[in-house]
Amino acid sequence: MTAEQKVNDRERVLDTPMNKEFDWSEDTTPVRDALWNHYMEEDGKDTMATEAKMHPYLDMSNDEVAANAEKILKK
Repeated sequence: MTAEQKVNDRERVLDTPMNKEFDWSEDTTPVRDALWNHYMEEDGKDTMATEAKMHPYLDMSNDEVAANAEKILKK
């Protein structure tokens, strides 16, 4: 597997629409954007703080991303 394929596989959940990844969501926003929007609201629209919170997601497995997203975004 090439490095690019590893990145693409690792970021699969981040790039998947919420409604395709989670049966509880009807939102078509990609998981990455939904998390970004959540953190932007939480941080008072502080881009640097939000970026810092999003960075760890790039090193998480798909299962970890899904679990964290569900914990944060499921209402």
